[in-house]
Amino acid sequence: MHARAIVLAGPSGAGKSRLAERLGLPVLRLDDFYKSGEDHTLPRIQGGANAGLIDWDDPASWHLQAALDAVEALCQAGVAEVPVYSIPHNASIGTRTLRLEGHRLFVAEGIFAAEVVPSCRDQDLLAAAFCVRQHPVLTFWRRLTRDLREHRKPPLVLLRRGTALLRDQRRVVEHAVSRGCRPVRPDEAFDEVSQMVVGTQLEPR
Repeated sequence: MHARAIVLAGPSGAGKSRLAERLGLPVLRLDDFYKSGEDHTLPRIQGGANAGLIDWDDPASWHLQAALDAVEALCQAGVAEVPVYSIPHNASIGTRTLRLEGHRLFVAEGIFAAEVVPSCRDQDLLAAAFCVRQHPVLTFWRRLTRDLREHRKPPLVLLRRGTALLRDQRRVVEHAVSRGCRPVRPDEAFDEVSQMVVGTQLEPR
């Protein structure tokens, strides 16, 4: 076994990507495994103001098996070819080669990250699994300002989506916990992972 994954799940806007950057480990961006906007299997929102639009918050809008394959490749070989996804284009715009460069831990983060936890645990690919969470209002504001800054979708769509996610945050956290993630604040996860990194550096190779 070359390495193991530290999974960061949790609501959109909770600080997963920022935490992953702070940790300084290689990062597998699981949100890059979204399906193309032209994929006929994409789920649709059934009710409310956004009825009929693609439901990008449904795990069915995402390639679970491809994400699991990438995690396994990184753990066993230390390298994986992964997609580069553009949210404004609703499509993959290329690929990149992710190499661990000798690291024995790496981060796998994304809004559907909890979905990979059971399989990773069964295959002994998992070092830890966290559900990153903050106060729902803070998460709502950070998510909205980020999405507006990056022009991810039209502003009205982002506002409506953000409001729906605000109401849904408790369910998202509960689902992540049911998949095997432990709810933590970003700083708590940072401290724990930092100790894990030190531990791997002390282990014999």
